[in-house]
Amino acid sequence: MVKERQIIHMDQDAFFVSVEIRKNSNLIGKPVIIGGGGDRGVVASCSYEARKYGVHSAMPGRTAKLLCPGAIFLKGDMEEYSKASHEITEIIADKVPLFEKASIDEHYIDMTGMDRFFGCMKFASELRQTIIREMGLPISFGLSINKTVAKIATNESKPDGELQVTYPELRPFLDPLAIHKIPGIGHATYKKLSEMGVREILTLTQIPQQLMFKILGQQGLSLWQKANGIDLSPVVPYRERKSIGTQATFESDTMDMAKLKAIITGMVTGLTFQLRNQKKLTACITVTVRYTNFETVTQQERIPYTSLDSFLISKAHNLFEKLYSKRMLLRLVGVKLSHLVSGYEQIGLYNIAEEEYSLYQAMDKVRNHYGAEAVVKACIVTQPPRDEKGKVIKYNPRKKKVLIGNTEEGEPKEDLEVRKRSKIRSFMSEKGTRGTKSYD
Repeated sequence: MVKERQIIHMDQDAFFVSVEIRKNSNLIGKPVIIGGGGDRGVVASCSYEARKYGVHSAMPGRTAKLLCPGAIFLKGDMEEYSKASHEITEIIADKVPLFEKASIDEHYIDMTGMDRFFGCMKFASELRQTIIREMGLPISFGLSINKTVAKIATNESKPDGELQVTYPELRPFLDPLAIHKIPGIGHATYKKLSEMGVREILTLTQIPQQLMFKILGQQGLSLWQKANGIDLSPVVPYRERKSIGTQATFESDTMDMAKLKAIITGMVTGLTFQLRNQKKLTACITVTVRYTNFETVTQQERIPYTSLDSFLISKAHNLFEKLYSKRMLLRLVGVKLSHLVSGYEQIGLYNIAEEEYSLYQAMDKVRNHYGAEAVVKACIVTQPPRDEKGKVIKYNPRKKKVLIGNTEEGEPKEDLEVRKRSKIRSFMSEKGTRGTKSYD
């Protein structure tokens, strides 16, 4: 029976911030915001101290700065967050019979039928303490009869809490809560229901199903069921991710084709580097562009399984040329590789890919040892400085420096500093773009 199900929802508390605090204890008790540093940046996560000022995830960084001027903004490290998430998943996988990884920081666990061996609440509490002890990261959980109620219970127990809602406690728990506590209610839906006078879950349960369908369609029926504590969705067993992608939002909209293609090239080379490190191949590439009017279009193409840069770069450029038809300014470009499988490149007889793949393996060794940008495509390197005649300004380290005060004769101090920097600067790391990665 439905009421006999035992579903646990576990969710990390301010996950990205918690990982940063684990590295730097000086951040404890301070308003910390991950992301949102630029004028067009978006908040990825924030501490509970920042939330007191009204800051929340997906909020524009500019708004977050106005609400919380004293906040500490951090760029974040998605690679480290992913590593911590993977370690937490391994702990859970070692302890439970069936679980679903819903996102980078939350898991559903189905313990139905296990209560006869040990108490599910006791088990969940012990699992939570194990994660806290081994990972040094706070986590909360909710235990109830389905995924929806368990998730709501988790949110009510945060931060650093645990809560069980049994079948007899269902209505007393849900009825007084605000409707925005129901998963799946966005800003537009909440506004529409609020205008109708529906602000508590109890009121939502008293609306006839036919009326909810008339107002919100199929979503209305789904919300009505969730408000009544009905959710038959199963816990889907965890599977490996099937796609990997990245995108860049520009500080100022652009239509510089050379720069855009260079950025796409950098994205593809970064993604293929990850594929080969993970011993995976892709069979589908997707390119996304967003125009200055926020219109977003995507196009994808199925391809033979591969992880070769040149082939995927060519496909990405072709898709981009097909997409970019309006000749408008662009604010975002993105690339995604999907249909991933484990394996190695299949090198055919008399195929030049063998020599090419050997080259990539050598490049990957250098990158793994010296960093991802140690070897890059020439097209994504910024152009060298030129003089007024258009000639490249060459730097001669053997040239004797005649200093006048803090500068060379006829050369500003800041130019000296620039010359000391590495000549390798990719568009993806330039000021002017903000990159993000996504995983499925």
